[in-house]
Amino acid sequence: MADWAPIAKEYDPLKAGSIDGTDEEPHDRAIWRAMLARYVPNKGVTGDPHLTLFVARLNLQTTEEKLKEVFSRYGDIRKIRLVRDLVTGFSKGYAFIEYKDERALLKAHRDANRLVIDQHEVFVDFELERTLKGWIPRRLGGGFGGKKESGQLRFGGRDRPFRKPINLPNMKNDFYGEGSSEKRNWSREGMRDWRTRDRDHERSRDKRWPERERSWAWGDSERDSKEERSRGRERKDRDR
Repeated sequence: MADWAPIAKEYDPLKAGSIDGTDEEPHDRAIWRAMLARYVPNKGVTGDPHLTLFVARLNLQTTEEKLKEVFSRYGDIRKIRLVRDLVTGFSKGYAFIEYKDERALLKAHRDANRLVIDQHEVFVDFELERTLKGWIPRRLGGGFGGKKESGQLRFGGRDRPFRKPINLPNMKNDFYGEGSSEKRNWSREGMRDWRTRDRDHERSRDKRWPERERSWAWGDSERDSKEERSRGRERKDRDR
């Protein structure tokens, strides 16, 4: 686990399907598909992949002109490619934006993520298809996307990074009291504290007991005096 990192440095479908990147068996069929896939990046795509930004979750009505208007504020844009359906020509909701220099790319990557464009909060990341070794797209069971409802969540990306693994052996030792002597001393001190609290509680209870007895005695005497007054009134009524 020395090389563990929240963001994947090399794409592995099995690790991407794990919340902490430590799974050894695939838990859904999509992972099997991605593991068996032999994907080659599209050679028809041009441009510098290290200067290209990936923008997803776009409004289907968002156009190239709107993207240029928004993302040109971070620097000079060389090219915008809004991915469209080959048959209908409608937008698929994601695009690739190539900048002229790295400084503009880094600024857009930092500031444009979760930006609202046409009432949609967009997701922004670097292009991964040509830069991340072993990349498998979502349509083949890979990717870093997925929905919770489908049970095909993928981890290791910017949107959903890996969670740090839990060190189970250390937790077990602590649970069964096999930790350091300092922890055992602390537990003994804790026991002494509880015993001291119990003794103090018993003493305070003994002190409160006479007060309760006095209150009960006062209540009995008051009840007796009320009964005597009621009997006196009854005798007066009979004498009349």
